[in-house]
Amino acid sequence: MKRIAFFCIPAHGHTNPMLPVAAKLVDRGNTVRFYSFNEFKSKIEATGAEFISCDSYIAKLTKREEAELKNVSITEMTVQGIRTTLAMDEFFHNEFLSFKPEVIYTDSICFWGKLNAWKHGVPMVVSTSTFAFNQMSSQYMKNSLKELADMIFGLPKISKELRKLKSYGYHVRSALSLVQSDNNTDSIVYTSRHFQPYAESFSKHYAFVGPSVFSKDEPEKEKPRPLVYISLGTVINNRPDFYSRCIEALKDQDVDIVISCGNVMDREALGILPENVKVYPYVDQLGILSKADVFITHCGMNSISESLYMATPPVLYPQTSEQRAVARRTAEIGAGVMLNNDSVQGIRSAVQEVLNNTGYRISAKECSVDFRSCIGATGAAEFIENAPHPSEGVDVLGEINKANGKFQFIYWLSIIIMIAFIGVFLSRKYMWIVSIVGVMLSLPIGRCVQKKRYNAIIKKINGKKNCC
Repeated sequence: MKRIAFFCIPAHGHTNPMLPVAAKLVDRGNTVRFYSFNEFKSKIEATGAEFISCDSYIAKLTKREEAELKNVSITEMTVQGIRTTLAMDEFFHNEFLSFKPEVIYTDSICFWGKLNAWKHGVPMVVSTSTFAFNQMSSQYMKNSLKELADMIFGLPKISKELRKLKSYGYHVRSALSLVQSDNNTDSIVYTSRHFQPYAESFSKHYAFVGPSVFSKDEPEKEKPRPLVYISLGTVINNRPDFYSRCIEALKDQDVDIVISCGNVMDREALGILPENVKVYPYVDQLGILSKADVFITHCGMNSISESLYMATPPVLYPQTSEQRAVARRTAEIGAGVMLNNDSVQGIRSAVQEVLNNTGYRISAKECSVDFRSCIGATGAAEFIENAPHPSEGVDVLGEINKANGKFQFIYWLSIIIMIAFIGVFLSRKYMWIVSIVGVMLSLPIGRCVQKKRYNAIIKKINGKKNCC
């Protein structure tokens, strides 16, 4: 039996998947100490884990910083994560001396968990609450212009904060190394290998355990008429405009509607509700989804996982780059439809498409069977208990990086030769055009070559397996 320390950021979507794992570890005789925040105290203590409050170490935010965090600013999240790590440095130093954790289980973007694991030399397992993202799977993410601008213009601010870590004994190359997945770190991902994009590019250090849920409910869809469930999660959910359009779109349809809007929004803003509409701050989401026929969702990983776990096809309305990746994969396997037009007519059409096309229900049901066949919280607990794990098999990502290095050398050498040829034999005024075209084409051509190499490696690996 082991002493295991859990670390997580103050967010429901990141904390909730860790709770069944904590409960299972406690049931198996381990001592679990969960470093979290008062908002989650009762949930954590219900698992049998010891709750340790970290609220006093969270800095008071300015209104601008608070607004940026609510808008999921990568820059602000990174800066606050680093500042929180530094504020808790002495506290965690003493905790590691007294508790002496043998394994750390930390959320993938909980910097103080990762950094303290590295600093104190304790085996670490990463809790990945969305897809595992590397250079292959990250192609599913499409950042908006606002998100790209936030990342680019925020780099100086992030670099300034990173430099502060060194004097505290935390050595980190870049902010990217704090958040990206790599093939040498033990990681638990709360989805199946089938649903994870480019799953074969991840090493055996990854355990794809399926959705981490407490519910034992089975999908039960028999009822007088269809049920449409609507929720935008727990972060960006103050959207009375969107809920009003959903109500207008569906009020005259032969459906029942349940909306979960959180406790920030004033429900009076929705006016007098039609008889077939019910609005609550929170609901038992898994319970509702077990009966729902359509789920209009922001596409948070937990929400999509729970939706498909209960065989409910979603209408996909992503708000961030990670959510767009989850939405893209869901649509790709035929289990949901994108809401590209969030007008009243667009919402009505999307819901009717899901209700009238049995293909979505079939795909969602297949996904439910797939999720339920995963190793679940029990498998996750065993994986954590046995950490660290040995490195085995082919490092697909390493092989891709080797091929990518060769491609980049040949590609840019060719561009340089072409520029020189044009400058000597044609006209120097055309040289800059070739340079710009070369830069513009480097990414799409590089990705095409990368994908071709990936497919070749996977084909080779599968061929060896079949021979054995």
